[in-house]
Amino acid sequence: MAASLVALSGPLRGETLPLTDQGLTVGREPTNHLHPSDLSLSRRHCVFAVDGARVTITDLESLNGTFVNGSPIRERLLEHGDQLKIGESVFLFLNKDAAADALPIELDDTTPRTTVRLRREDVLFLQSEQMMQAFVPTPRTARELHALLHISTSLGSIRNSDQLQRALLDQLLEAIPGDRAAILISDNNGVDFTSVCARSRAGDAPVQVSRTVVRSVMTDNVALLCNEPIESDAFRQSHSLVVTATTSVMCAPLIVTSRRRGALYVATSDHGVRFDEAHLQLLAAIAALAGMALLNAQHIEQLERETRELRTDLALQHSMIGESAAMLHACHLIAKAAPTDATVLLLGESGTGKELAARAIHVNSPRAYRSFVAITAAVLSDTLLESELFGHEKGAFTGAIAQKKGQLELAEGGTVFLDEIGDLAAPLQIKLLRVLQEREFTRVGGTHPIKMDVRFIAATHRDLDTAVKDGAFRQDLYYRLKVVTLRIPPLRERRGDIPMLAAFFLKKFSSKCKRRVVGFSDETLECLSRYDWPGNVRELENAIERAVVLGSSERILVDDLPENVLEQRATNAGGDATDYHQAVQQAKQRIVADALKRAGGSYADAARQLGVHPNNLRRLARSLDAVDVDKK
Repeated sequence: MAASLVALSGPLRGETLPLTDQGLTVGREPTNHLHPSDLSLSRRHCVFAVDGARVTITDLESLNGTFVNGSPIRERLLEHGDQLKIGESVFLFLNKDAAADALPIELDDTTPRTTVRLRREDVLFLQSEQMMQAFVPTPRTARELHALLHISTSLGSIRNSDQLQRALLDQLLEAIPGDRAAILISDNNGVDFTSVCARSRAGDAPVQVSRTVVRSVMTDNVALLCNEPIESDAFRQSHSLVVTATTSVMCAPLIVTSRRRGALYVATSDHGVRFDEAHLQLLAAIAALAGMALLNAQHIEQLERETRELRTDLALQHSMIGESAAMLHACHLIAKAAPTDATVLLLGESGTGKELAARAIHVNSPRAYRSFVAITAAVLSDTLLESELFGHEKGAFTGAIAQKKGQLELAEGGTVFLDEIGDLAAPLQIKLLRVLQEREFTRVGGTHPIKMDVRFIAATHRDLDTAVKDGAFRQDLYYRLKVVTLRIPPLRERRGDIPMLAAFFLKKFSSKCKRRVVGFSDETLECLSRYDWPGNVRELENAIERAVVLGSSERILVDDLPENVLEQRATNAGGDATDYHQAVQQAKQRIVADALKRAGGSYADAARQLGVHPNNLRRLARSLDAVDVDKK
């Protein structure tokens, strides 16, 4: 009698398998000699080697192990009558040399397995077509595949992580006969959990999760099934399993890009329910789908939070700074006009912040999450401006080699800001009037009108009433634009806002230039407040930037301001600007030259005498021509 294996239980129950000199490999892959339909087998589980009368069994590092007479083995020389447990199957080993002493065979229908561990690469639902051959086409398999398809579709349609977790738990309890389930989320590879979402079939009953089970899963990076866990040496100390009288528990890690992002946990206390390897395979497959879905939902929520923060910052950056009566009135009108779709006409001198007001209207409107497109009529020729506004068709003019969408089309759903509208040529005024009336336009060279949904905000520094009287601007277009008219006051009419604006620009440019500047001297603030600022806020912004770049102390001093600001200071004091400026220049030259003479030409010593930084002294000497800097 040759050596053989007799299947006492499992998928091959009742069969006798001869062991030849070629040996025998066992595993779930079809390339093995023996590959029964057994989900608890590894792809290459174990191998039998035959050397004459000697038969050796070697475990191929299988996940669930190979057992001889109840003990796990790595390699073992078999003896007649040994009982082998491989996956769900129990075999009896019979040796040819002991035929006369053949043992009686008792077939056993019970499955001795109480604990199963499953690696991700052994999850059949996640394998290739070749691995899917291990599936037996049963009604249960069909139900599980249908459940996976339903869960996959559902997870792909939900973007909110809280909603996603609740939906996943509901579907998990529909697919697996547990009475409670939980999702544990981790941000540090499973060291601890930042959130836990649980669901019970009993409604609002609290759900207890075994930390011992979850810790074992996260540490070993495997899916785990345990029946009668309180009888297991590994889990009998788990207080939650004892208190809840858990009869069966499963847990699978949520793994994304090799990182453990959390775990799925399912348990039952029903003595009539017993999880098996198929349930574990399904749970592990669901965990693989849920891990990426939850991570994507978290990323989307993070992007939405960052978008909201950026939009808030944008709103603050473009808010109207000032507490004067003129600015408070302007802000009041902006607040009333912003929530509507009314066309707004902004009037004011250049540099007063008309575009800032337009952006403030946009970011406080229902269109805040759509595009804000700014177009300046004065910087483009009539032909280019028409193409820029309306777009053009291919071949509409020389150089139009492809169709181009205009800014009006690109701003669909958002806001279009037309700056310097008073400089718009007459033909374009007619086309713009039609756009405002009909809410449609035609591309240059096109024949089909395109409907549009945008809000218009226009701005100009010109006196449009006079332009209408002179025939330079269409009256009907003017009336279309001035649904809501808002005048932005010049800076000289709100001098009380100058310190606040100056502080805002100082913080902005000191951060940009990475230079510590704590504020202004009293004399500097007085000088800034007395100046008329013909360039308005834009001129003030440039002056502060220049002072931050060229200054060297922790405070902005008068000498750091532009010369035109200093000249008006002298005029306001009652003197001739030119004479005053020359006198100041001569006095500075004399002070610098005397300090350098006393220091023997050393800028470091001279700077210490004057209490300034050496670099600042060199810059001052160069600007005053007090000394030939390059020769010193």
